[in-house]
Amino acid sequence: MDVSSRRKLEHIWVCLEKDVEAASLRSGFDDIYLVHRCIPELDLEEVSMEVRFLGRRFKAPLTISALTGGPKLAAVINRSLAEAAQHLGLLLELGSQRPALEDSGLKASFKTVREVAPDVFIAANVGAVQLTSEGLDFVKQAIDMVEANAVAVHLNPLQEAVQPEGEAKFKRVLESINELSKNVGVPVIVKETGSGIAREEAMALEKAGVSAIDVAGAGGTSWAVIEAYRALSNGDERKHSVGMRFRDWGVPTAVSIVEVREATSLPIIGSGGVRSGLDSAKALSLGADMAGMALPLLRPALAGGWAVIEFLERIMEELRLAMFLTGSCSVEDLKKADVVITGRTAEWLRARGIEVSRLATRRARAFTCE
Repeated sequence: MDVSSRRKLEHIWVCLEKDVEAASLRSGFDDIYLVHRCIPELDLEEVSMEVRFLGRRFKAPLTISALTGGPKLAAVINRSLAEAAQHLGLLLELGSQRPALEDSGLKASFKTVREVAPDVFIAANVGAVQLTSEGLDFVKQAIDMVEANAVAVHLNPLQEAVQPEGEAKFKRVLESINELSKNVGVPVIVKETGSGIAREEAMALEKAGVSAIDVAGAGGTSWAVIEAYRALSNGDERKHSVGMRFRDWGVPTAVSIVEVREATSLPIIGSGGVRSGLDSAKALSLGADMAGMALPLLRPALAGGWAVIEFLERIMEELRLAMFLTGSCSVEDLKKADVVITGRTAEWLRARGIEVSRLATRRARAFTCE
């Protein structure tokens, strides 16, 4: 097994066996409250979760976020996720395709995705480091491998810096993303990997021509922790110590969504610590266009596509109920729902010069469904 495949397999096992989420830093969703409407003036069955994103219509504003790629076990996981995306009409972000691009024998683990999900909007996935070092052809191979509708470029400076064999080489990344956006021929989604995106980088990415941003904020899965456990298993106590020190590093998801929305007009995927349909509703109310989750789908994906479908149907039911209780007929209505921001999230936003009271004042809404 090559280095990339072994690393991906170790990532999976660490996620299954260890607590890999942030400790004291939370995603911020606990600080967000949607105002209850005791007279919602609509019937629950009228609530529509359908949404348009990057030119496609989806049955719900939910994204199956990037989880893994490479070894045979990843093929099982990705097949399950693809089956669920096909059945539920959701967007699917694949995990890093680097292992399959470096070892052609692993391509089958990704090709089966399109076979079981012929109608799904699929986002291919490459790392920013590989984009810069390998160039446009590398990315096009990833897209062609799965007949992707878009490509996600993941930013992971923290992970690369603490990874035992990491490549923390991030010079020219923005320039490379700009060139990719101009020449690749499909929408480019730029995503973080658990440390969030601040408004300064969001503005730079919009100028670089990207089509959407996936904030992947802090407060959920910590790749610093995952790599710390990998380092410890290989006897590298120093790398383990450094990784654990940065367990709570990053911009919390709720803050990141607000910052990106305040700074740009780009479509946003709100991911990072999203653990329920209610979290998804809060992400949307803060300005996200889609809500994404990854880690909670890992165990269901190992059981099979049916388990992922059952899990996500519960998430969708929770989201629908949150929409009903805020008087929201549609996702666009939910984005206008009254929201109260408290605690650390409010403090962080104020410290960054964002007026929290203004965010809580939404446009008047007609309590009718068309």
